[in-house]
Amino acid sequence: MSAMVDVGPNADRSPQPGTGVEVGLFKEAMTRFPSGVTIVTTRDEEGRPHGFTASAFSSVSADPPMILTCLDKTARCHDAFLAAQRFSLAFLRPEHWDLARRFASKVEDKFDATFTTDPYGLARLPDALAYLVCEMEQQVPAGDHTILIGRVISVTLGEGDPAVFYSRNLRHLRDLQR
Repeated sequence: MSAMVDVGPNADRSPQPGTGVEVGLFKEAMTRFPSGVTIVTTRDEEGRPHGFTASAFSSVSADPPMILTCLDKTARCHDAFLAAQRFSLAFLRPEHWDLARRFASKVEDKFDATFTTDPYGLARLPDALAYLVCEMEQQVPAGDHTILIGRVISVTLGEGDPAVFYSRNLRHLRDLQR
């Protein structure tokens, strides 16, 4: 068994073993992992759409098809997602960067004429790289987020390149291939 020793420029920011990781350092480390960008939507009991931008997304199971995404507990839409029976995810393309920023913000009305309504009553981004509709399977509290686990009930595939979030910026995949 070997021990990892932090000898990099941020070594002085790491606490002693057993005391936990400094939050700022952890957040900085997470910026080093490129991820896709999604917009997650649902509707509340009154039919109002709610949504957020998420880069925390993963496939969980192929059979049955299941995914997960993570929602900040302080997000305005948190309660709507906790009460939701269904939610959707749109995989974004670089052309959607303005939407990604809007859905990551605290603005009240994030939806515009870009969105249509799918057969399940959810707001759909028609030109997404992929669009998934999920039945809510489970909600797991995890620190300052809630993990939403969904069973995929519908998939629509689109065309194009993925939007990528890396080093606190939205990027083209080709920018990361240098």
